[in-house]
Amino acid sequence: MKMIKTNKEYTLKIESVSSEGHGVAHIDGFTVFVPQTAAGDTVRAVITDVQKRFARARITKLIHASQDRCEPECINYGQCGGCQLRHIQYDKQLEIKKQSVESAMQRIGGFTHFKADEIIGADISLRYRNKMVFPVGEINGETVCGFYAPKSHDIIPLGDCILGDELNVKIIDTVKEYMTENNIKAYNEKTRYGVIRSIFTRKSFSDNEIMVVICSAVKKLPKDELLIEKLRNISDRISSIILNINTGKLTLSNENVTLWGNDTIFDILCDMKFEISPNSFFQINPAQTEKLYRKAIDFAQLDKNTSIMDIYCGIGTISLYAAQMAKSVIGIEIVEQAIKDAKKNAKLNGIDNAEFYADSAENIVPRLIEEGRQTDVIILDPPRKGSDEKTLGAIVKSGAKRIVYVSCNPATLARDARFLAEYGYRITRSAIFDLFPHTCHVETVILMER
Repeated sequence: MKMIKTNKEYTLKIESVSSEGHGVAHIDGFTVFVPQTAAGDTVRAVITDVQKRFARARITKLIHASQDRCEPECINYGQCGGCQLRHIQYDKQLEIKKQSVESAMQRIGGFTHFKADEIIGADISLRYRNKMVFPVGEINGETVCGFYAPKSHDIIPLGDCILGDELNVKIIDTVKEYMTENNIKAYNEKTRYGVIRSIFTRKSFSDNEIMVVICSAVKKLPKDELLIEKLRNISDRISSIILNINTGKLTLSNENVTLWGNDTIFDILCDMKFEISPNSFFQINPAQTEKLYRKAIDFAQLDKNTSIMDIYCGIGTISLYAAQMAKSVIGIEIVEQAIKDAKKNAKLNGIDNAEFYADSAENIVPRLIEEGRQTDVIILDPPRKGSDEKTLGAIVKSGAKRIVYVSCNPATLARDARFLAEYGYRITRSAIFDLFPHTCHVETVILMER
């Protein structure tokens, strides 16, 4: 094998696209990942990093374009780290995601012949996001706002992100204008000096309303009445302006102060109304989420004699949808605020056969099973890290007839499914959903039965 050197340029033939959205090529059998390339491309690329088993490269020239390619609609693509597949035609994006799931299930899960029953693409691939977070910073003394560059905290200033609502750009410009006029600095992570960390927006698709959340390192914004006035003048679609007080990490804290308008917004999902606070977990793409949830409930095969345990239930979206067709539902979620929201949403929708527990899955699931709580169907919708052996072990002991696993990470889905398969469950149905067009993220639902 040739010695592959950093900063050296090579001609590469792109063979496929990885689960992270990077083109895959080989130099004498050694794997090289090249972002923003497509299967069938021939490129010149310079090696940027060499590891033991693979290298990374940056495209310098497109010699021959694959037929899978298309012209990116976003002028920031290539700098911003938000999307990975925008240069690839949408039907090919779906093929890449399907292959990503099938490969993980085969390699990691040991399901040698696994093939997904279907992949369900999005009818709308732009303006689909109901939540956007824009970090604020400074470049050469000028306030900027946008998205982070890939694998960094360097902000790429944006005019507009065409995955979010059109109003976001006016909101960003207005906050920047307020900051400049009043000499208010962006928060600097390194010096720990400054005021505003990020601008966060939530959209209700059913009511067409926008919640604006200003994440701040201080407890009161200077001249906040001026900011309120400026934001209210943008559009009557803005229904609330909230200050999120965060003196620690970049993520939202639990301390919110409503500066103007409503504390929450409402949205409709599967014909149910949900109240959403700044910190609520609510799926990013409501239209695709409805398709996913309806498929998950179809897999669950519910009737009025069915008892369900929904583990990692969030604000109770799947739990409450399922409760309308089942005997009873137990929802479990570690985030206390989410459970408070779930209980409020149960009342809001007149559902009285769902109970919710704020605790970690590994603590409460084994205890409930040991107490003899009847469970016919388990719904699992864990975070990217997947579930854990203690929780999965308790699920096995429950004797549940069916497990409906909703996953945002093919690797951890494959690992957990393998564990359950070792204790007598088998995959009988599967579906893949594209909730995040133009990104490498993918959602999968599988049914496992005894």
